[in-house]
Amino acid sequence: MKQRLLLAAWLLLVVVLVACGTQEEEQHEWAATYRIYYLNGSMTALSSQEYGTDTVIGDQVIAELMEQFLTAPNDVENQVALPTAVAYLGYQQEDRVLNLYFDAAYGNRTVMGPTREILCRAALTKTMTQIDGIDYISIYAGDQPLLNGDGNPVGLLADTDFIESISDVNTFERSRLTLFFADESGSRLVPEEREVVHSINSSMERLVIEELIRGPQTEGRYAALPPDVKLLNVSVNENVCYINFDASFLTGPAEVKEYIPIYSIVNSLCQLSTVSRVQFTVNGSSDVMFRDVISLDTQFEKDMDIGKENE
Repeated sequence: MKQRLLLAAWLLLVVVLVACGTQEEEQHEWAATYRIYYLNGSMTALSSQEYGTDTVIGDQVIAELMEQFLTAPNDVENQVALPTAVAYLGYQQEDRVLNLYFDAAYGNRTVMGPTREILCRAALTKTMTQIDGIDYISIYAGDQPLLNGDGNPVGLLADTDFIESISDVNTFERSRLTLFFADESGSRLVPEEREVVHSINSSMERLVIEELIRGPQTEGRYAALPPDVKLLNVSVNENVCYINFDASFLTGPAEVKEYIPIYSIVNSLCQLSTVSRVQFTVNGSSDVMFRDVISLDTQFEKDMDIGKENE
C-alpha cells in the first residue's frame, strides 16, 4: 500500500510539473516576434509564419532570421523561397541597408526562374526589413549586385516595394521610373533610373512621390524632399496631378535651392503619360509660399532646364 501511495504521489508530481511547464510555455512572452516569409506549395504566392525570439542583439537577430528563412517551414503546404541550388554566403550591414550575399546561381535564370526570383526577393525583403535598424536590403549574386531582366541593378529594396500580401504572382508587376534628385551643388536636377515592383492596382503617381521621399540610390544624387514628409493625398484629373502634403513639405533639405524640391516632383511625375501639370497644396491649401519664394497657387509644368540659368 505504501508503494502504491508513493507511486501515486510521484505521478501526481509529474502531472503538476508538466502542467506548470506547459502553462509557463504558453505564458512566455517573446522579446520580439517576426513573420518569416515562404512560398506556397505551387510557388505562386507568399505565405508566412510567426516566429518568436528572445534575441535582441542586431547581428544575432539577422543571423537567426536568415536561419529561419532558409529552414523548411513546419507547414508542409509551404516551402523555402530560396532554391537549394543557391548558396547563401552571408551578410553585411551598412547603416540602414542590409547587403545579402548569394552565389552566382541566384542570378542564373535556369536555376531560379523570374517568377520565383521576384517572390524570393519579396520574401527576403519582407522578412529582413522587420528588424529594427534595417530599412532596405540589397541582394548580391556572386560578386555583383543582382541585375533585373534588362541587365540593370535591382538596387535597394524596401518592404513598401511589394504589396502587403502577395496572394498571386500575377497581381504585381515591375515598372521602370525616371526620378529626379538634386546634384551635389543643390542647384541642379539629375535623373536616376529605378525599377520597382508594385501592385498592378497601385497609383503610379503615388509610387513616384513615395520613391522620391525614399531618396536616391545612386552616388552623386541627393535627396530633394524631407524624409519625414507625409503625402496626404494624390489624384489625377485631366492630366493634372493634385498633391497634398503636410506642413513638413515646406522645410526640406536646407542645402538645396528652393525650386529643386518642386521640380524634383514635377519633372518626375511628368515622365508618366498621365501627367502634364502638377498642383501642390499643403494641408489642403494652395495659398502657400514655398520657402517664402515660390507661390504654390499655380500649376507647374516640367522644366528640364531648371537651374541651368545659374551656370
